[in-house]
Amino acid sequence: MSTTTANETVHDRIAVAKETMTLGQMAAVTAFAAAIAFALIFVQEPLVHDSMHNFRHAAGITCH
Repeated sequence: MSTTTANETVHDRIAVAKETMTLGQMAAVTAFAAAIAFALIFVQEPLVHDSMHNFRHAAGITCH
């Protein structure tokens, strides 16, 4: 499966991740995603919120 096709879907990316990542890597990614989600949902102090917003943009995540 090629990872450079223009019509690649999220399902395709998940399948590639399942094939190439170890259980430890998957656990680390899940923990990191949970920590980021917690911070984005519950940390609403303006300075922290703005820095997280800028981080999302720097990471290439479109949020608006």
